[in-house]
Amino acid sequence: MAGNVWQWTQDCFYGNYDGAPSDGSAVTTGDCGRRAMRGGSWNDVPRNIRAAVRDGDSIGERDEEVGFRVGRTLIP
Repeated sequence: MAGNVWQWTQDCFYGNYDGAPSDGSAVTTGDCGRRAMRGGSWNDVPRNIRAAVRDGDSIGERDEEVGFRVGRTLIP
């Protein structure tokens, strides 16, 4: 998925992973007026098109380079 659009996440934006939940749940502390985005887009330089690249944007912003994935837990 990297390189298609920045993936907008549920995580509140934060500067690093210190104190992030170890169970994969969303970060609910930090700057919750901004959300973390991951992965880069088709319009970025190659070094930004990887999962380790993060940025943050206001929850009210719209951009053709930002999208999201819908996920759900499957119960057998």
